[in-house]
Amino acid sequence: MYDIVIIGAGVIGCALAQKLSRYSGKIAVLEAFEDVADGASKANSGIVHAGFDAKPGTKKAYYNVRGANMYAQLARELGVPYQPIGALVIGFTEEDRATLNTLLEQGKKNGVKELRIIERDEILALEPNTNPDVLCALLAPTSAVVSPYEMTLALSYHAAQNGVEFKFNCPVSKVYEDHDTWHLETPDGVIETRAFVNCAGIGAANIHNQISDEPITIIPRRGEYYLLDSTVKCPFTRTMFQVPGKMGKGVLISPTAHGNALLGPSAENIEDGTDTRTTRQGLDFVLDKCRLTWPKVTTRPVITTFSGVRAHPATDDFIIGPVHGAPDNAFEAIGIESPGLSAAPAIAEELGELVAEHLKLPAARFFRAPVPLLKPFAAMNEKERAEACRKDANYGRIVCRCEVVTEAEIRDAIRRPVGAKSIDGVKRRTRAGMGRCQGGFCSPRVLEILCEELHCSPLDITKCGGNSKLLVGTLDEIAKESERHE
Repeated sequence: MYDIVIIGAGVIGCALAQKLSRYSGKIAVLEAFEDVADGASKANSGIVHAGFDAKPGTKKAYYNVRGANMYAQLARELGVPYQPIGALVIGFTEEDRATLNTLLEQGKKNGVKELRIIERDEILALEPNTNPDVLCALLAPTSAVVSPYEMTLALSYHAAQNGVEFKFNCPVSKVYEDHDTWHLETPDGVIETRAFVNCAGIGAANIHNQISDEPITIIPRRGEYYLLDSTVKCPFTRTMFQVPGKMGKGVLISPTAHGNALLGPSAENIEDGTDTRTTRQGLDFVLDKCRLTWPKVTTRPVITTFSGVRAHPATDDFIIGPVHGAPDNAFEAIGIESPGLSAAPAIAEELGELVAEHLKLPAARFFRAPVPLLKPFAAMNEKERAEACRKDANYGRIVCRCEVVTEAEIRDAIRRPVGAKSIDGVKRRTRAGMGRCQGGFCSPRVLEILCEELHCSPLDITKCGGNSKLLVGTLDEIAKESERHE
């Protein structure tokens, strides 16, 4: 019997787990896939939005601005890459200027500071690579970028450090209440809990509609991206938006928290929320839109393309709090699309306090402060590298040449409380495989280290869980099969 079960280990679920770990109670996080941040939290723009785009009075506006103001301190405590680089929303016509003025007024009502409209000369002085046809822009100095998957991972580490359990490959198919206890049906059996919080992203509507008297619709919306090589300097120092449209904030060009240039996303409503394919049509759309901001855009430095699927609610606003019309102790944070990453710390703080107060959970007697993420070997100076190698010889073995990732870092990523179990799990924790060769050089060695640390066969290792196995058999098996046919 648990006190609280959180369904979903994305940034919202992990932020909530971290918040609730401050209280005395038995808490678990159930994740349908093989790792944290395995949905929208691993594939998004990584922008901490200032908060001018959300309509005043909405939950999006409230939690966006409040959450964004919490990010700098949270990232510092957790050791997560975060850069307060600012943003520009550029316009090319007088109609665009009118829209930018509307965004300016919205931002002021939402409590966003330092917003102002600037003209062509100032834009080109700040960002010389901008299309010279630009007319005006909204400058948002408080916008920032963060590593979204590393933030999610760090939150999960801290939650686990304080006693929260994580169960993976554990989708919840059915929920029902009986004798003041919630029953969650999973492949591992029925899990019982006093309360649960639905943070299931794309799958949240299925759970909500089983128990609420107000059904909701979640629309999967796919966005496709280009990622450029980090050895090629990003042409802009700020996040460059265009005037937003009805499907979202539009296509952007931005430095990432790790120094790559990111182009995207497209916006396409799809039927299957797990369909993260990239398409020629979607990528062409991104490139065409980027040319308006950066006429010299080229695909030559592109090292990969990817897509993410966000959970767009038909209500067009976040749905947060007790589940309407459901029995007691059912809560949710669903329909959390952009600016969900920005809003996550604020959502977790308020919803966590609400749940803890409802269950009358006392504060934990022993609460450990977070252990920040390790400083990457690639970011160390020569003295720091020498000291790291002195303490652990595995720092002297480079596994990923593109991103300069060491064996010590990979082993640490696997050994952590919520450790990596797949090639992509290592990649998100260490950046091994995120460089220009996309794992072509380092994947075999990463696979070997995973086998050594997890005490399993190479045939058991996957790229990203499920059936994504890298190896399908041994040479002996192939020889025996050949002999059998002869």
